[in-house]
Amino acid sequence: MEQKKLRAAIIGPGNIGIDLMMKLRKSKALELVLMAGIIPDSQGLKMAAESGIATTIEGIDGVLKFGSLDIVFDATGATPHLKHAPLLKQAGIFTVDMTPAAVGPYIVPAVNMDAHLLTESNVNMVTCGGQATVPIVNAINQVTPVEYAEIVATISSRSAGPGTRQNIDEFTQTTRNALIKVGGAQASKALIILNPADPPILMRNTIYTKCDSAQIAGIIKSVENMVGRIQQYVPGYRLKVAPYADGERVVTMIEVEGAGDYLPRYSGNLDIITAAAVAVGERYAGLKHEGVI
Repeated sequence: MEQKKLRAAIIGPGNIGIDLMMKLRKSKALELVLMAGIIPDSQGLKMAAESGIATTIEGIDGVLKFGSLDIVFDATGATPHLKHAPLLKQAGIFTVDMTPAAVGPYIVPAVNMDAHLLTESNVNMVTCGGQATVPIVNAINQVTPVEYAEIVATISSRSAGPGTRQNIDEFTQTTRNALIKVGGAQASKALIILNPADPPILMRNTIYTKCDSAQIAGIIKSVENMVGRIQQYVPGYRLKVAPYADGERVVTMIEVEGAGDYLPRYSGNLDIITAAAVAVGERYAGLKHEGVI
């Protein structure tokens, strides 16, 4: 029997919201029926309307008035989501939080996809840096305990919009917490660098882990397996520098190239979080179709 599509809405018609819209339009499990914003001449709202998708400039209020929604993707910012989350929960709408607000538990599809979908009404997609690096720390931790993890996410300045720039503090805090809670590190730090190079660089993430570096052979195998899992939903995700031992630490680098659905291919930082969010939404739809939820 063909799966009935879940009705979805996006709050936040910025770069992330537009790229997410492009991805959802190709989904076999989710139907985007509403794009919500607060600025009338928003490019995202205009593109949605031209595609036959309903729009509203009433933000969260417009979403709640719309009715008959199964899932909402919040692509606004950390502060707005703190307001949206309780309202969406009260309305009984499953929410995928793409901001660093972290109201609900973290989900990184390659690591803990099903950990919270059956019990939570709001899940958090961490950050772009978290989606790129947490799985690698987790893969290393599966081989040998990670005492400390430090990641440096370097992205093109051009792919860092107002939302990213306004949420840098939340980015570092949320990513650091996810490296511990989902990655398994005992302690961690996260840094982000906006690189103004022209032509723009691809997103690169350097991961430093303090662990038993003598286990490097097993670490390489585990990391390669994890990269393969992530590539199932983020094809542009790749191992740039394979794990290598450097004294008591292991160093590796990940590069992410975007799919180019809307944003340039150098915006892998935005693409990875929209791709991960769609993967979570489609998994939720599958569990609901099976009657598990």
